[in-house]
Amino acid sequence: MSFPAPTRPSFSGPPSAASPQQPAGADPSESLAFVRTHDGIALVDLDETLYLRNSTEDFLDSVRPAVLGLMFLRVLDVLRPWRFTGGEVTRDVWRVQLLLVLFPWTIVVWRRRVRELARAHANQQLVQALGERRGPAMIVTVGFRFIVGPLVEALGMDSRSMVASRLWSHRDRRAGKLAMAVAALGEAVVTGSLVITDSEQDRPLLDRCACPLRVVWPAAAYVPAFSRTYFPGQYITYVKRPGERYILRGILQEDFAFWLLASVGLASRPAQHVAGLVLLLFSFWAVYECGYVDNDIVAARFETDPKLSAAFHRKPVPTPVLQPWLWALGAGALGVFVLGRPGRFAAPKLGAWVAVLVATYLWFRLYNQFNKSTRAWMYLPLQVARSVAFVSVVPVSSIGVLALAAHSFSRWVHYYIYRLGGSGWPKAQSELMRLCFFVVLSGLLALSEGRAVVLTWTALALLAWSTFRARSEILAQLRSAGRIDRREPVSGPPSRGPGVPPER
Repeated sequence: MSFPAPTRPSFSGPPSAASPQQPAGADPSESLAFVRTHDGIALVDLDETLYLRNSTEDFLDSVRPAVLGLMFLRVLDVLRPWRFTGGEVTRDVWRVQLLLVLFPWTIVVWRRRVRELARAHANQQLVQALGERRGPAMIVTVGFRFIVGPLVEALGMDSRSMVASRLWSHRDRRAGKLAMAVAALGEAVVTGSLVITDSEQDRPLLDRCACPLRVVWPAAAYVPAFSRTYFPGQYITYVKRPGERYILRGILQEDFAFWLLASVGLASRPAQHVAGLVLLLFSFWAVYECGYVDNDIVAARFETDPKLSAAFHRKPVPTPVLQPWLWALGAGALGVFVLGRPGRFAAPKLGAWVAVLVATYLWFRLYNQFNKSTRAWMYLPLQVARSVAFVSVVPVSSIGVLALAAHSFSRWVHYYIYRLGGSGWPKAQSELMRLCFFVVLSGLLALSEGRAVVLTWTALALLAWSTFRARSEILAQLRSAGRIDRREPVSGPPSRGPGVPPER
């Protein structure tokens, strides 16, 4: 990685405020020379500068058990309480505060890890340059004092005089690094200092100092907390369908809603029924997600134009082989137990559930091995598995079976059009299609079995939910509807294309 060479600033005194020297994107080797020769105080950023990782993320990564910390952070990312305290700049305050309350022993774990982390990720070139200079050097960071203090000492610097954020206040994060430095050191010290940082967010501080050095170090890396901790659903959320909120929109509001509506009418204990279905859903998707992982790996190896997200190449989440099955079996066994009769564990139903998981996984792996035209037909069993897997454990009504069939077929037709109907993902109106399938199939059932079979609360709930989900497609179709015999007349004879016979 190369950087434009900076213009060497004069060290005889601070430049005028109107034209500060700003070597943005400075070359690391030349920047180290500036650090050694500047006589005034040096204000040094910590994260991804003196320490080539992010100290806050590494502290959060010290939470044990890691999977519970990861789950809690994912919930926080959904709730986003920092919206009420200043936005994203206060996000870490919430994350660290709440995890520290729930896992207070993390401080002990952090202090045990900090020396090893400092040895592994210290910016040795910068540490050496700071040790060779005559003037003082001070850490200025928006990291939290109780986190960065032990780390700064492990890096061989004095932590008593550093400028850092307070944990139990949002003000420091909202004010920013310049305001913190001026409040702690005074305006004169800041304007005469050398500042070295990697972040463009420190531009106000760089604009105010005598020697601004913004350096992106080649070895620096931002590694999010729990990036090595597996949890089901992360691959879908961050790699397969990033930014789509697919778990909420594609799984809970689609698959799970139909699971629930198709079966809850037969449940004697509705609350336990819902809890059991949630566990089965979690179990199923732990395995189904493995198919997505394999799908992307096969595409990257064998397809000439694979449809992969940018996150696939960054590998932001782990994809182990064994752990998904442990989660799936554990959640599945618990789900079967919750859905069973009190005091009894239905081993045959657990066996049936495991068989469904294995069959789905093997079919998905087989599906990934075939070309696109063949996949168009193999996709239907996958959608059937997504829609009816839970039927191996709980009973459903006949009208529920029709709703699940309509759900499966609408998704398959959508995919069939995508694979064989041209490039791009077409607007196939799959939710309106599902509603139409359900209405037609229900009508046929009523003709065969009588009206009573469709005049139930389950049928009404399924019809209402299908209509609600298709509401935007229904409105769009109504707006575009029109009769061809009521178009406004045009002057002259109508034009006819080649091969079109005249109207009779």
